[in-house]
Amino acid sequence: MLVPVRITSALVDPALLDLPWSTPLEEWPAQHLVALPQGISRHIVRFVRLGDYVYAFKETRERIAEREYDLLRALERIDFPSVEAVAVVADRQTDDGEPLESVLITRHLQFSLPYRALFSHTLRPETMSRLLDALAALIVRMHLTGFFWGDCSLSNTLFRRDAGAFAAYLVDAETGALHNSLSNGQRGEDLEIARVNIFGEALDLQAAGLLHESIDPEVVCEEVVQRYERLWHEITYEQAIEREARHDIEGRIRRLNELGFDVAEVAMSTIEGGRYLVRPKVVDAGYHTRRLLRLTGLDAEENQARKLLNDLDAYRAESDLIDEQQAAHRWLTEVFEPVVRAVPAHLRRKLEPQELFAQIIEHKWLLSEQAGRDVGMRHAVQSYLADVLVHRPDEQAVLGVEVPTAG
Repeated sequence: MLVPVRITSALVDPALLDLPWSTPLEEWPAQHLVALPQGISRHIVRFVRLGDYVYAFKETRERIAEREYDLLRALERIDFPSVEAVAVVADRQTDDGEPLESVLITRHLQFSLPYRALFSHTLRPETMSRLLDALAALIVRMHLTGFFWGDCSLSNTLFRRDAGAFAAYLVDAETGALHNSLSNGQRGEDLEIARVNIFGEALDLQAAGLLHESIDPEVVCEEVVQRYERLWHEITYEQAIEREARHDIEGRIRRLNELGFDVAEVAMSTIEGGRYLVRPKVVDAGYHTRRLLRLTGLDAEENQARKLLNDLDAYRAESDLIDEQQAAHRWLTEVFEPVVRAVPAHLRRKLEPQELFAQIIEHKWLLSEQAGRDVGMRHAVQSYLADVLVHRPDEQAVLGVEVPTAG
């Protein structure tokens, strides 16, 4: 028998009506539930499968559920990395007429785990570093958006593997607020809450014997703060450069890459003296292959795509092209294709075009570093062909053919 409830939903699924809404969430029968790792929560949270998807159900007061639903929907509209709000179920009551709390439903992020779950296992140092980078990047992006979280923790953050890296996602926005921008005081308060919460959860895991002995809770929380501060500075300071100083733009992007963050595009504006103010925009890992394909039709691996897009954005900055699609077309026809065509026919089997261009970009960077100036693409191509590519074997190993070695 259908139970009368009020559902506000972005998902049109009649199966929602068939769930046992007259029963408190913690008493739902196992037939409706899915066992998945979850962090600690002040609310009752259960995972439920409906059709092909898994959803997180959280019991809370109606006003709080509706506010969080609206906030998550707002974050979704600005493409913020958070879970997707699906519905609020209100006006619940037991079979005896006793009122029950409302339920907020969010879509479970496939192939994700709470940070707390990963910290409960043995972590290699490089894995820990990438996790902290992803968490710091999430908080920075959140603050750039004008979002005050107010409850960042290992339990309230999900991670997902993405092209060999980790991407972090917000999972609980109950205490959050979206503003046009945040003051330094608001950012500082949010960062301090994150530091205290992460330290507390790490101590909790340590006391339960779940934290690897090599992980120091105090170091973990301080590392997140330090990585945040480095990234915030690198992203937000506006760098004044000369029109011809493309090498300086590339240097700025490389510093961000070395910090473990990817650059989606370069925002720029002109100032007196014909100079530019440059500010890179960072994104989560896994973004670049899709963006390169959309803009140019080139299909590349993630690291290749990142290097090609960095070059495209630097070209766009120095060419005064506002329209991204137009800049991509001109870069493809005026930069990428001429470089590929410059390779003699007998050398073209050595590397695929995308990898060839990526390596030439790297070679150009090294030559420019040695010269202390931008040496230009023509010189870099000639130098790479004569000094590097000619000595490489054909890349037949990619096709499954073993390349013989000397000796």
